[in-house]
Amino acid sequence: MTGLIANSTTILVVYSDRNLQTPMYLFLCNLSIIDICYTTSTVPKLLHMLLTGDYTLSFTQCFVQMFFFLLAAATEDLLLFIMAYDRYVAICNPLLYHQMLSKKICILLTAIAWVIGCINSVVVIFTAYNLPLCSNTIPQFLCDFNAFTKLSCTTTGLQLFSLIETVIFGFAPFLCSLISYTRVISVILSIKSSEGRRKAFSTCSSHLIVLTIYFSTWMSVYILPATKDSLKRFLLVQSAVITPMLNPMIYSVRNKDVKRALLKLVGGKVRGE
Repeated sequence: MTGLIANSTTILVVYSDRNLQTPMYLFLCNLSIIDICYTTSTVPKLLHMLLTGDYTLSFTQCFVQMFFFLLAAATEDLLLFIMAYDRYVAICNPLLYHQMLSKKICILLTAIAWVIGCINSVVVIFTAYNLPLCSNTIPQFLCDFNAFTKLSCTTTGLQLFSLIETVIFGFAPFLCSLISYTRVISVILSIKSSEGRRKAFSTCSSHLIVLTIYFSTWMSVYILPATKDSLKRFLLVQSAVITPMLNPMIYSVRNKDVKRALLKLVGGKVRGE
């Protein structure tokens, strides 16, 4: 409930305040939609399992959950890179910011991320649906492709498929984001005044925190050996439940514009106005 309320409030605040009608906040709204998708596709079934003791999923439930979870995961991978590019342009090319990231371009980039995420979900589900399975019990609360590979009677081609997925939607966006922030940090450090460096860093610190939490969690899930399944389950819970709750809080706590807009929304008086 905390995650749903926090992300819904973020969307409402950005939509209701004209001062927040900028590319970064458009991307932030989409990140909140993704976090809501994470929460609603995983938490209800997880709570049902914990309350009833029934740790089974029908194949229909599994494929529906997998579709929305993978849609959110792939879209967030791409969206976090787009947000890193936004910070790169804002700090390294501020005079060209509105030209390079116009409203039309931002909407197009966001739409492309969602379309690619949807296509990826369909491809993964089609692949999983055609796997020959030797078991019908998934040893975790979340249906993802890795869970299906553990049930498959054959691993031929599956490891290559998983590797391609990991590279395209994991390492590639992370590497591109890392390159962007390497350039951003070098520009910030070249600023002579400490106040200028502080202001420049504050514009990207929230996204950098979210980026670090997200990719470190997912990389841990895929890098850890099979013997660490219990730790992997904990990390899956973190990525599906805890992180979507933390993201809007990280952005709102560290962002004066969001806090000011939130106070306006609830009728509070902002100091200095």
